[in-house]
Amino acid sequence: MSTTVTARGERGAPGTTPTARTAVRSWRPVIVFAIGALVALVVFAFGAPDATATFRFSESGDAVGLPDLALSAVVLGWLAAVVCVAVAVLAFLGVRTGRPPNRWLTALFWVAFLVGFLTWVVGSARTPNVSLAGLLAGSVTLAVPLIFGSLSGVLCERAGVVNIAIEGQLLFGAFSAAVVASVARNAYAGLLAACVAGALVAVVLAVFSIKYYVNQIIVGVVLNVLVSGLTGFLFSTVLTRDAELFNSPPQLPYWNVPLLADIPVLGPILFRQTVVGYLMYAAVVAVYVGLFHTRWGLRVRAVGEHPRAADTVGIKVNRTRFTNVLLGGVVAGLGGAFFTLVSVSQFTKDMTGGQGFIALAALIFGRWNPVGAFFAALLFGFATNLQYVLSFLGTPVPSQFLAMLPYLVTILAVAGLVGRSQSPAASGVPYLKG
Repeated sequence: MSTTVTARGERGAPGTTPTARTAVRSWRPVIVFAIGALVALVVFAFGAPDATATFRFSESGDAVGLPDLALSAVVLGWLAAVVCVAVAVLAFLGVRTGRPPNRWLTALFWVAFLVGFLTWVVGSARTPNVSLAGLLAGSVTLAVPLIFGSLSGVLCERAGVVNIAIEGQLLFGAFSAAVVASVARNAYAGLLAACVAGALVAVVLAVFSIKYYVNQIIVGVVLNVLVSGLTGFLFSTVLTRDAELFNSPPQLPYWNVPLLADIPVLGPILFRQTVVGYLMYAAVVAVYVGLFHTRWGLRVRAVGEHPRAADTVGIKVNRTRFTNVLLGGVVAGLGGAFFTLVSVSQFTKDMTGGQGFIALAALIFGRWNPVGAFFAALLFGFATNLQYVLSFLGTPVPSQFLAMLPYLVTILAVAGLVGRSQSPAASGVPYLKG
């Protein structure tokens, strides 16, 4: 929903016509803020439980113990609601004058809404006590495959190839990691096999979409179905018959950084990880620096935005796309290894559960930026972990509603209600030289 306003500019030199400025008013953020503020008022403020919500910042064994934070659900609910209403009013006034709400105002709204929601559900629980350190650490853990999947999408789409096959790459990576690690009795061999498996799926995607100009969306969907059927067949016919040999992979050990791992809140998140977790942080930094601070990244972005112009200056467009799709496959394969080498110690049919598509949503939500995709994936991981934590605490919110939250955020992100996202101009468009 938007309106267009034309205003006269300042008067120029004598005899010239005043310039006109055209501003497009988008009311979508205001509508979203208004709905959120209404929910905050009705649920978090008027519906606040008369209880004290306790949040723990440290656990036993931390080097430094932080005191618990006990807050009145009524007071904090009203405070969060007032902030949400104020932001909605400021956004309305800004859009009226042609100024869309900035990112800081949007961030303030969602932080206040999240704080109010957490206080309300924890205060309404049978045990109004939750560990923020555990909640955040679990969220990061659940977000690991999403982050790898979204980084794979960034690498591909920045070069102009839509990677719908992330789900298949994650699944084939999980399957290969389980089988190779079980046979070799070595988790690191499984990790390497997962990278190779993701690259194999990427090769098929690259050959058909780049060399033979087949529609990239169709190829990705077909690959997802193919990998699902292949791994399901092998699971039923091979893995289940001799699970001890083919489906009992050893798990990757956790590496705790001395002293740093005992820091409250941040320690478990940053410094108590497996090699997959540390590779995740390294991959985010490497992809960001590579895309935006190197000559290679400049060429990749040129290929994704204007391949014909890139070709005229000597950049091999299809070779660059092929390379990036392979890199994306390796990264997604690493994410697949998380399922069988970290999360559980066996492969099950379709165990990725559609997380490749959630990774695509994180890619869009993060605006095709590695850092943005990283935080978007963390949001989805937080929503998933919140479902488990709150169901354990016994809150009045149905667990089915919490399970829908990541998909609801996906719809909002794709619909553009959380901000306008613009994909690379040549994404999904095959390049025909000549």
